[in-house]
Amino acid sequence: MGNGEKNSRNFHLHIPHLHHHHHQGKKQAKGVPKGCLAIKVGPKEEEQQRFVVPILYFNHPLFMQLLKEAEEEYGFEQKGMITIPCHVEEFRNVRGLID
Repeated sequence: MGNGEKNSRNFHLHIPHLHHHHHQGKKQAKGVPKGCLAIKVGPKEEEQQRFVVPILYFNHPLFMQLLKEAEEEYGFEQKGMITIPCHVEEFRNVRGLID
């Protein structure tokens, strides 16, 4: 940012399945606490692992970089759970830095 230009992207996260209807009460997704979201991590050619991360991660610059990689790999039209294409160990390192 030294040249006065801002190199940032706005991410729009559309998660329709998080909208709970009144009759569902406080029912939550299996194993996902309130304020968190389940994601898959790992390249598609490897076994992917499921992680539950706080929603606050989505505002962190390191996590935003992982989302950018997901956008480049899958685009914004991927169906189902958000998938981060980095290796699981790399994700664990990033998670450790964020926590």
